[in-house]
Amino acid sequence: MPTSAPAAIADARSKSSLATLKQLLPFLLPYRKQFIVAGLALLVAAAATLAIPYAFKQMIDLGFGGNTGSKSIVHVDLAFLALFGVASVLALATAARFYMVSWLGERVTADIRSAVYTHMVGQSPQFFETTQSGEVLSRLTTDTTLIQTVVGTSISLALRNTLLFVGGLIMLFVTSPRLSSIIIVLLAAVVLPIVWFGRRVRRLSRDSQDRIADASAMAGEILNAMPTVQAFTHEKIEAARFSNAVEDAFRTAMARIRARSLLTMIAILLVFGTIVFVLWLGAHAVLEGSMSGGDLGQFILYASLVAGAIGALSEVMGEAQRAAGATERLMELISARAHIESPAQPLALPARAANGAALALEHLTFHYPSRPLTAALDDLTLHIAPGETVAVVGSSGAGKTTLFQLLLRFYDPQQGRIALDGVDIAQLDLHALRGAIGIVPQDTIVFSANAMENIRYGRAGASDAEVIAAAKLAAAHEFIERLPEGYHSFLGERGVRLSGGQRQRIAIARAMLKNPPLLLLDEATSALDAESERLVQSALEAAMVGRTTVIIAHRLATVKRADRILVMEDGRIVETGNHASLVAQNGIYAKLAALQFHAP
Repeated sequence: MPTSAPAAIADARSKSSLATLKQLLPFLLPYRKQFIVAGLALLVAAAATLAIPYAFKQMIDLGFGGNTGSKSIVHVDLAFLALFGVASVLALATAARFYMVSWLGERVTADIRSAVYTHMVGQSPQFFETTQSGEVLSRLTTDTTLIQTVVGTSISLALRNTLLFVGGLIMLFVTSPRLSSIIIVLLAAVVLPIVWFGRRVRRLSRDSQDRIADASAMAGEILNAMPTVQAFTHEKIEAARFSNAVEDAFRTAMARIRARSLLTMIAILLVFGTIVFVLWLGAHAVLEGSMSGGDLGQFILYASLVAGAIGALSEVMGEAQRAAGATERLMELISARAHIESPAQPLALPARAANGAALALEHLTFHYPSRPLTAALDDLTLHIAPGETVAVVGSSGAGKTTLFQLLLRFYDPQQGRIALDGVDIAQLDLHALRGAIGIVPQDTIVFSANAMENIRYGRAGASDAEVIAAAKLAAAHEFIERLPEGYHSFLGERGVRLSGGQRQRIAIARAMLKNPPLLLLDEATSALDAESERLVQSALEAAMVGRTTVIIAHRLATVKRADRILVMEDGRIVETGNHASLVAQNGIYAKLAALQFHAP
């Protein structure tokens, strides 16, 4: 996250739940019409509910108020017919309200998930140095589900019970101003402890969601490393670690549940205690003759509606507290600014040359954000001509992979510049820059899809024939054809159904399909056996024709034919030349060659 994120988060946590939930407005406003329809249905349902006590008053006073005979029977019949009519309106309006708010809940949640995910895939690697992918997944699932509950249920319940509370309160004053005044004063005293306690529930809700995210992040990390876990027989250790994380989440959740249960108990006891006291006064008023039985019955029903509305609002408040915590966490992700962005007015790359791209690196100095005191590259200058093949060798930590990270603009250097065909890459649109670069990484990524789609990832929209041609170039066609369903065979999560060499050839085919002017090969043949390496090396040499190629390699056999070999150490280029000249220099490269070829 940006350096200003902690202050922003602290500010967000200081807001009330309502202020926090206002951050959802951009996702709610596009559906104004649906909210209006749901609101109209809500108004009709609330009006029907408020009409029921009045119908009961009429039934009691006119049907049982002393009049007898057929007239009383007619009044009773009409009262019950009116009640059924009101119930029918209530049923239809409630069904319409439920449908609309449920649709809104699902729709808004889907929009939030898409917005968060779209924002995440645009983040630079620097963001994921400090944020675990499992935590992001937890926010995309658990937190958005809480928001769905609020949008699809709680908002509707809050509005419905607010209307019932206000409408019931008005009818209470119409029925008996004296009793209503007493109940209002007492209820005002009741609300204060409820509000105070609700703030504690919100803090505990945030903590509970954080613990769940921690457990999800741990599970995601371990499940992606199961072969290593099992190879080192750490199954019980990892299971115990996860159990501890789950128990921590459980303890935090129980603290939240206890607080919310206590809040609910306090609300019900105080509210209903107030109402019982006022109704006791009303019963005495009936006995004294200052109030009719129908008025008392109507007052009791409206008081019940008001009490029920307050109880429901306290429940909704608990859900809102949890949703506020979820909203904070999601808004943190959405507000995180990418450290690497396209310029507002990007420059265009010149028309592609027939022999590849020209590359210039001038006085590059770079420190990783997590290692600010150690220079990964130190005042590095390098010029590569179009069509040239340059190999970069050196010990681990020399800066080879960092070089590729900067060329792809995953990071920006603290000093210096990189130019592609004479244009500073910082002035290029990110998609245009990366579209001009093909890469075969050392750690090959194979997606949970078939072979055809995995290779087509190099260029969306490529035809099947183009995919197969790229596979043939990468010496992948034969083993793919031998799969049970050929190119339509599912390769398993992370390519578990393939060998390391086969996964590598899938990655090479992907890069060949992209057909970029600049090709980056990061240990492209490291996972291949001798026969596969020979096939792939031949294919790569053919693919290098007409493009600029930069190769990182520890195995010097793969770089002997490069036009130029650069030897890096501590972020600097310390030796330059071809294989023969570097061996003759008897320096670092000569020592590496002696170790690998057993001869100078």
